[in-house]
Amino acid sequence: MDHLAKPPIASGQLEPWRSRMAQIAKHPGIYCKLSGMVTEADPQGWTQEDFTAYVHAVLELFGPERVMFGSDWPVCLMAATYDEVVEILRSALQGRMSAEEMEPVFGANAAGFYKLLD
Repeated sequence: MDHLAKPPIASGQLEPWRSRMAQIAKHPGIYCKLSGMVTEADPQGWTQEDFTAYVHAVLELFGPERVMFGSDWPVCLMAATYDEVVEILRSALQGRMSAEEMEPVFGANAAGFYKLLD
């Protein structure tokens, strides 16, 4: 699932997006890419907190083993720098996952999904 299925981050609404994501997450072969978030937010006025509820929902529904970071570069540059995109996800995961637990989200999960590891 690319870009968290484009949730309405600018409006802050979780439903019906969250309920629909819960149905999708029931299928164990589907992963969710934590990407494309900044272009769904208010491009001039987003804050890191705008993304937290969406990241937490995906983490809860898919589990840390079925989520992966994606920058959506270069499209993300319309609303944020690459470093800001990385920091948005790190900030949302902080307190929920240790640095060690975040590592698969930022690499190994994608490598496994795309069969880049033997």
